[in-house]
Amino acid sequence: MRCLVGMCLSLAALPAWANVKLPAVIGSNMVLQQGQPLRIWGWADAGEAVTVTLGDSQVTATPGPNGRWQVELPAIAQPGGPHEMTVKGKNEIKLTNILVGEVWAGSGQSNMQWAVSQSKDAAKEIAEAKYPKIRLFLVQLLPSGTPADDVGLPPNTIYGRWVECSPETVPGSSAVLYFFGREIHKQLDVPVGLITTAWGGTRIQPWIPPEGYAAIPELAEEQRQYRAALQGYVDSMKNFGKAAEAWAAKAQEALAAGQLPSVVPATPAHPLNNNYQWTGLYNGMIHPIVPFSLRGFLWYQGESNNGQGMAYYQLKRGLIQGWRKVWGRTDAEMPFLFAQLAPFDYGGDPTRLPGIWEAQTATLKVPNTGMAVLTDITTLKDIHPPNKQDVGRRLALWALAKTYGKSDLVYSGPLYKSMAADGSKIQIAFDHSAGLKSRDGKPLSWWSIAGADKKFVPAKAEIAGDNVVVSAEGVGQPVHVRFGWHQLAEPNLANGAGLPASPFRTDEWTDAVNAEPAK
Repeated sequence: MRCLVGMCLSLAALPAWANVKLPAVIGSNMVLQQGQPLRIWGWADAGEAVTVTLGDSQVTATPGPNGRWQVELPAIAQPGGPHEMTVKGKNEIKLTNILVGEVWAGSGQSNMQWAVSQSKDAAKEIAEAKYPKIRLFLVQLLPSGTPADDVGLPPNTIYGRWVECSPETVPGSSAVLYFFGREIHKQLDVPVGLITTAWGGTRIQPWIPPEGYAAIPELAEEQRQYRAALQGYVDSMKNFGKAAEAWAAKAQEALAAGQLPSVVPATPAHPLNNNYQWTGLYNGMIHPIVPFSLRGFLWYQGESNNGQGMAYYQLKRGLIQGWRKVWGRTDAEMPFLFAQLAPFDYGGDPTRLPGIWEAQTATLKVPNTGMAVLTDITTLKDIHPPNKQDVGRRLALWALAKTYGKSDLVYSGPLYKSMAADGSKIQIAFDHSAGLKSRDGKPLSWWSIAGADKKFVPAKAEIAGDNVVVSAEGVGQPVHVRFGWHQLAEPNLANGAGLPASPFRTDEWTDAVNAEPAK
């Protein structure tokens, strides 16, 4: 299908590059991922020898007919720098001030795009952002119907170039990604590269590559719609080709008669060239940085998929598996860390947001993933809580513990493990439950319980060691428990490290009566 689209677009000759060209993500001031083979690529005239030199490593490649070349330099074990790289063909490009360390990309919608300048204590954070060994790269908001070679490069902007982190460069950078990277930099004492590629108000679907849709059988309907959109475009292009040929013939006749030709037929718009449809943002904002070597991804998104429930879990599986596949990395090699959405008053059915929480929690079943719970970082009337510092820190805890081996860290709040009914009570067990407590010293909040009638009512919950015991007057034989199952829920259960518990339910009922918030 993609080849067919490409054939329809091949109305012009293949480009002649003349000089060696690099993608924007490979440039001066960049950070190269330590401990991984380094993939360097670009474009040149077909058949032109291109040599890449970094330190003692030198590799030569020859572009194919489309002008693209790629080399792989040996991994560099030790962080540090600065280094220089030269890329030589008919011309020579010299890249300077390159560091070796840890590279992460951050993507999603507005809460990932949210800038340092918009966050809590912005003036103080910006003034203190003097970290020359943290490097920032910001991808322009630009969709594409087909996989783009490079990111957008608007002149006189911060987009599409690596910069050192400073009070002048940090204000527009992703706050979550910056605070995450700052924590990694401080804890590991290594250079850190941060690539922000996020767009507010976007669904997950446009971020998923075709490989992601193909990898997950449960996404068959999404894939069918994606393919139908492409086929519709192919058909439109065929019709356009016929119309263009007919117009060209009539235009020649008109010109020969000394007349002006009619208006040229309009080229069909690509249906995926937007920020809402399948693959449009992968094509425009992720594909241009593939296969730049990096450690892993951060993801903060889901608000625009609110209401999709567990279907969102399958979409996230497609995103994770798709990105790992296009990078050629295994589950073990590429961590994917994400933020669970914060409570917010979306209006409508108050259980739609818990449905997304459930899907996000289920994503932890995908290997090498981690989730930061944010039920205590809230502004119920503002979908963008300004406290992005703790979001970044909690994501960094997962990375430090699971990716970088700091096993002494508590990196997650309590996660539901199992339930056991005992007469009029139900006992709930958790993972990551050492030192369970009420974070505000008040009785545990946002618990509800139901019997076989499927009517949940507010419940009393008490800590019993590393478990919680739940009961309610009038429910003599409870069968299920819900915790924080409401879009306004800001429950106070936390573990000894102060990390909040994730909302959950023990039932799978679709016709239950949810408990009203306790007054």
